[in-house]
Amino acid sequence: MRWLWFALGWLMVALGVIGALLPVMPTTIFLILAVGCFARSSPRFEQRLLSHPRYGPSLRLWREQGAVSRKGKAFASAGMAVGFAMFCWGAHPSWRLLLGVGLFFAVSAGYVLSRPAPRFDLSPLVGVDDAADPRAARRRASSSDSNGTSDDAAC
Repeated sequence: MRWLWFALGWLMVALGVIGALLPVMPTTIFLILAVGCFARSSPRFEQRLLSHPRYGPSLRLWREQGAVSRKGKAFASAGMAVGFAMFCWGAHPSWRLLLGVGLFFAVSAGYVLSRPAPRFDLSPLVGVDDAADPRAARRRASSSDSNGTSDDAAC
């Protein structure tokens, strides 16, 4: 069964690559599915996708929070609108097919737009040692103390 998940993961990666090249086909959804398939078959490839410089942040955001960024929502909605317009212009479909495809795109866009926005925690998960950082020392020196006065001892 593991080899089936592995093959399906690579199929999803291939569809994601095609989606990156074609304006009417999505990319991220196929990569999300690929990460899920690789989670069941190959942790190494799962980590490669999650650490990808371009797609990794959105994949991790989806996995951790089920969230889609504003930019992602805008691009997905615009891509569906352009895809629908190209379908109408190029295929000259019957009104029934046009209605079916339009409903599919509307439901898909509604789902993407209904996903929560990312939550960004301001507190770091790991403590940062900035004692050796001269910029941090300058920030501490120029910051105000609890009275609202600046700390002159650092000058």
